[in-house]
Amino acid sequence: MKVLKFGGTSVGSIANIQNVKEIINDGEPKIVVLSAMSGSTNKLVELSQHIKTNQVEESRALIYQLEQKYLAAVSGLIKGEERTETIKKYIYSLSQQLQYFVEQQISNYNEIVAQGELFSTYLVNHFLQEQGVASSLIPALDFMRIDKEKEPDYFYIQQNLNRILKENPNQQIYITQGFICLSNEGNISNLKRGGSDYTASIIGAAIRAEEVQIWTDIDGFHNNDPRIVHNTKSIAQLSFDEAAELAYFGAKILHPQTILPVRNLAIPVRLKNTNLPEAEGTLISNQIIGEGIKAIAAKDEITAIKIKSERMLLAHGFLKKVFEIFEKYETAIDMITTSEIAVSLTIDDKTYLNEITSELLKFAQVEVEENKSIVCLVGNHIIHHETTPQLFQILQDVNVRMIAYGGSNNNISLLVSTEDKPQTLKMLNDYVFKLTPTIA
Repeated sequence: MKVLKFGGTSVGSIANIQNVKEIINDGEPKIVVLSAMSGSTNKLVELSQHIKTNQVEESRALIYQLEQKYLAAVSGLIKGEERTETIKKYIYSLSQQLQYFVEQQISNYNEIVAQGELFSTYLVNHFLQEQGVASSLIPALDFMRIDKEKEPDYFYIQQNLNRILKENPNQQIYITQGFICLSNEGNISNLKRGGSDYTASIIGAAIRAEEVQIWTDIDGFHNNDPRIVHNTKSIAQLSFDEAAELAYFGAKILHPQTILPVRNLAIPVRLKNTNLPEAEGTLISNQIIGEGIKAIAAKDEITAIKIKSERMLLAHGFLKKVFEIFEKYETAIDMITTSEIAVSLTIDDKTYLNEITSELLKFAQVEVEENKSIVCLVGNHIIHHETTPQLFQILQDVNVRMIAYGGSNNNISLLVSTEDKPQTLKMLNDYVFKLTPTIA
């Protein structure tokens, strides 16, 4: 059995939902993971914020907008009168629930944002059934759970999902929600924004799927950012390590944690384009093909922190003291370089930046630089490849703040100002792929 995930744009319009039906209705059994309709989650997040600040009229306006969006989707997809009324009742019930949250000022963020996935799957399942497809809706909240460390509870998921599948035999398609799950305490939670990819790979691991497919609006990984550099090319194959590096360092097509559940089970992940299903896309597997730089990605909203102290010289406990502060505030470090008396590192989460800086200032000088981007070059054993030195020509043309080289055989990372990112991507594209694209 395969697992197919479709993102918000894939279920964001009547035409796209009809396209999804054509893709999945091939007679083969599969689990289909759906995101919320594009735009829904943003409105629900905004609604949660308005409720928190008691902005009643603004909240009611958002609920009305969602209601009209959902009613329009029903009108365009569903033909049967009885089925239409059933779905409309669901929508009105959802509106009433959200209105209750507004009236009582209940800002339950996780429960509110979950409604996007709950509706999209409810609608698509009804649409498939009306079209004569053997489809069954299996709620993610009946089997998807995270533990107290906010990691997937794989034993719980595997036991409950396989039980549910056995209780619903003879179905061609099983529809479920991406993103949402239960906490270890049994409350509605989620896998964070973009987590539907992660849901699909967790399910793939739980059922030992033949393949996990991630369907988006682009035909796989490209060798550079197509939003900035023209004439990029789709990459046919990547290893798990290469794909994980690209996803973490900014390639938006794949959630960074998607690879983790399936890697050790050697379950391949295929990236496909909903609008161009015949395109080959990108196959991610444990097979390593070729060497050298295959792709360039960039990650924005990076903050660089320079920590300098004369006491660091010959002080073996200095780095431990620094890292303990970041651990205390659960803030991950992306890049790090050291000298005799200084440490420079980067973070992508500024939630506790002030607290971290205050604690560091107790024993060191601290410089903070915001509006940075990490540009990442990825490929198999690139640090040893003969063409890799070409990329260091960039130092002549762009102010590179940091370089991470050698920490991974598959990744070289450069820290630059975000305003320099387009120029950096273009120049690296010229150096590495010998193309002459132009800035978009």
